[in-house]
Amino acid sequence: MATHTALDEQRSAATLLEGIRRADDLTVAASRDGGARAVRLLAQASTDPSDQLTAIAAVHALAQVFDDSADEVLVALLHHDSAFLREHSAWAFGSRLPRYDAIADLVTLVRQGGFTGMLAQRTLEQWGSSAADQVALFLEGSLLGMTETDARTRLIETIGLMPGRIPERLLRRVATDRAESLPARAAAIAGLGDRSPSEAVLEILSVLSQDDNASELAAVARLALFDLTATTAPRPKWNQGATIAQLFLHADIDGELSQVGAGDNGGIATLLVRLGDALVAEPAGRGSGTESAAASALRAPFVGSRLGTGREDRVDRVITMSRGSHESALDGLADVGATRRGHSFAAVPFVGGPVPSIDSWPRRVAAQRGIRRILRSTGVVDAIHLRMADVGSLAAATVARDLDIPVVFTVAPDPHGVIDSLESSGALTRTNFGEVDAVEHFWFRARLVQRLAADAAHTVLFPRPHLQQDIERLIGIDIDAHPERHSVIPEGIDLAVIDRARTDALASLSQSGGNGLVASDDDLSHDQDPIDHFDHDLDRIDRTNMDDARAASAALAFDQLDALLGTLPPSRHGLPLLISVGRLHRVKGMAALVEAWTGDPTLQERCNLLIVGGDLEHPSFDEGIELARMSRSLSGANRDDAAAHGLVLAGHRANDTVARWLAAIRYGRPGLAAPFGVYVCASMKEEFGIALLEAMATGLTVVAPNGGGPATYVENGVTGFLVDTGDAQALGSGIRDALAVAAGVHGGEYADLARRMVADNFTIEAMASTLGSVYRDVAVATEPVAWELSVS
Repeated sequence: MATHTALDEQRSAATLLEGIRRADDLTVAASRDGGARAVRLLAQASTDPSDQLTAIAAVHALAQVFDDSADEVLVALLHHDSAFLREHSAWAFGSRLPRYDAIADLVTLVRQGGFTGMLAQRTLEQWGSSAADQVALFLEGSLLGMTETDARTRLIETIGLMPGRIPERLLRRVATDRAESLPARAAAIAGLGDRSPSEAVLEILSVLSQDDNASELAAVARLALFDLTATTAPRPKWNQGATIAQLFLHADIDGELSQVGAGDNGGIATLLVRLGDALVAEPAGRGSGTESAAASALRAPFVGSRLGTGREDRVDRVITMSRGSHESALDGLADVGATRRGHSFAAVPFVGGPVPSIDSWPRRVAAQRGIRRILRSTGVVDAIHLRMADVGSLAAATVARDLDIPVVFTVAPDPHGVIDSLESSGALTRTNFGEVDAVEHFWFRARLVQRLAADAAHTVLFPRPHLQQDIERLIGIDIDAHPERHSVIPEGIDLAVIDRARTDALASLSQSGGNGLVASDDDLSHDQDPIDHFDHDLDRIDRTNMDDARAASAALAFDQLDALLGTLPPSRHGLPLLISVGRLHRVKGMAALVEAWTGDPTLQERCNLLIVGGDLEHPSFDEGIELARMSRSLSGANRDDAAAHGLVLAGHRANDTVARWLAAIRYGRPGLAAPFGVYVCASMKEEFGIALLEAMATGLTVVAPNGGGPATYVENGVTGFLVDTGDAQALGSGIRDALAVAAGVHGGEYADLARRMVADNFTIEAMASTLGSVYRDVAVATEPVAWELSVS
C-alpha cells in the first residue's frame, strides 16, 4: 500500500479507535515508500487542523521514513504551536538516530515538564546510548542560570540517565552541594546509584547516608547504595512455591487498607491486598485429608520446572508494590529480601507528595528505579501482574523485560471505552482529537495497552456481556484467534469481611433493641416490621467470635457513622440512605450522582445520600473539581452545609469501616436512618466493580452502569437496576426503583439471592485459585527447560 493510499484509508476510518489502529498501516507504507514524496504527503497531513487524528498518525509515520527531510519536518514540529504535535514529535524521535539539531528542543521540553517532558526524556535516554556526551553537554548547559527547582530537578534526573564521565561529574557535584534544593540533590543521588560502584561514588553516598541533618536525603543515599551493591538473591531451597509481583503506584497500600478512598486509593488497592492474602493462604484442610478438589488441583507438581520436580503448584510469595516514602522503601526491602513465605508490601519512593494518576507520568524514572530495586531484592520472580495503562505498568514492563520476568496483563478497554463514549456523544472528533489528547494522552495509553497485551505471556479479561465483540471492536484483539493466551477471570471479594460486618451491624442493632428504628410507609410493604424483616439474619449472629478488639472497632465504626448522620436536620432523620463508595473522580461519577439526586426534588426528600471517599481536608486537583460540582448542585452550599440538604460527605475510610457501614445502610441506624438503603455506582464506566459486589454480598439493592462488568452479574429488577449513568433522569429513576424493591415484599428474598450469587461466583478465593493456574502455566512455559524442548 502506497503512502497516499494509506493516508486515504486513515482518513476514512469509521471510528477514532479504528483510526488509531490503522496508523500502523500508514507507518508501514511510509517506511516502504520513503523518499521526498512520502515526506511531503505526511508533512501536509501532520499540519492539517481539520483532521488531528490523521495528523498524529502522520507524525509517527514520518519517524519511520529514513530521510533527512523527515528529520527536518520532525524538528520543526518540536516547536509547533500545537501542543499535541510537539508531544508526538518528541515521542516519534525516539525511534530515530540522534539528531543534534533536535537535542536542544527536546531538552527544552524536558525542562517544561509534564507528559511531553516525559516523552522527550525517554527519547534523550535512548539517544544516550550512542550520543551520551553530546546530550549530556546540552543538558549541563541548560542548567546554567536555571533556578526553577522542578525544571532543574528534571534536567538533573535526565543527566543521570546518560552514561559516561561528564554526567557523573555533574551528579557528584550536585549531590554534595548544600545550596541545591532537596529534589535536585535527591535526583543526583539516585542517579549515582545507577552507575558503576567506583570508590568516589561509594564514598559520597556513604557520607550522605549518615547525614542526620537531612534524613530524607540520607534515605535516598542508602537506597542508592543498595542499587550499587545489591545482587539478585537466589531462591532458598525451602521456597518451592511461585513468587508473584503486583503493583499499583497511585496508592499507599498497606495490609490494613487504611487509606482506601483517598486520592486514587480505590477498589484496586482493596483488591490487591485481599488477592495477595488469598494467593498465599494455606488451602483449607491441608494435611487433614479434607482438602477440596480445587485446592488439590492447585497443588499439582510442576513438570520439568527449574525449581525442582515435585515443586508444589502454589503461590508462596506475593509482593505488592505501591508508592511510599524513602524510609518505607528501605523497610520494605528488608521484608522482601528475607524471602519469607507470605504477602509482603514494598514501596516505590517519590520525592514530593502524591499526584493524580493522570499527572504521574513524569515519575517514570523514579518508578522504574524503585520497581527494579524491589524485584532484584525479591530474588526469582515467576511473573509480574500488570493491570492498567499507567506509568506503573510502563515502568514495570521495562524492568520486566530487562530482568526477563514474564508479564501477565489484565486487558481492559481503557481509554478505549472513554474514547468510544466521547465520540458517540459528539464531544470527541477528528477535528479536536489532538487537543483533547494533549490533556488525556489517549493515543499513548491506547498504544500502551496494545503493546502490553502483545508482549504479555498471558492476558486476563473481565467478563462483560459481549466480551469477544467488544474487545475486538474497542481494542482490536481477537481473543478467539489464540484462546490459550487469554483467560476471562472475574474479580472477587473477601466474604469473611462482609460477614463480620453484617454480624457487627446486627449485633449493634439488637443491642439497641431496634429502639428508634424508623421506616416510612413508602419504605415498607405489607406492614412489615423492620426487625421482623431481619429475623433470619439476627439468628445467625455468632457473638462467640466477637473479641474485645473487634467489638471496640465495630463500636467505633458505628459511632462515627452515627455522628455523621447526626449532622442531618431532625426532619431528615429516619430516611433510608443511598451510599456510594469510591474515589472523587469524574470517571466514578460521584458529583454526577449528587446532581441526579438534587435534580429530582421528590427523590431528595425521600432519602439521604452518603458519599464515602476522597481527602476532604487536602483534596487533590480532581477531588477539588468533584467537590466544587457537588457544591454547585446544592446551590453553592459548602461541605459544612451539605448535611442540611441531606448530603453527608464522609471522606475516605478504612475498608473494614466501609464494610460495616454498608451493613448499617441495609439494617438501619436507630433514630437516624431507616433500613433498606441502596448502593449506587454512577461511574461513567466500571470494568468490574469490587464495591458493587461488596454491597450485593451485604444484601443491598444496587444501581449500576448498564455496561461493562456489572451487566454480567446484576439481575435487572431483582438484585439491582442497570441504568445509563450518563443520563441523570435514568439514574434517578433507577434509584427510586431500587428503594422500592429493597423495602418491598421480596426485599429479603432478593438480598439472599444477591449474596448467594456473590458467594457462588465472586469470592477472592475463587479468583486466587483461577489466577494461580494462570501463574503456573506462565511459569512453566517460560522455564528454560520448557522452551529449550519446544525448539529442539
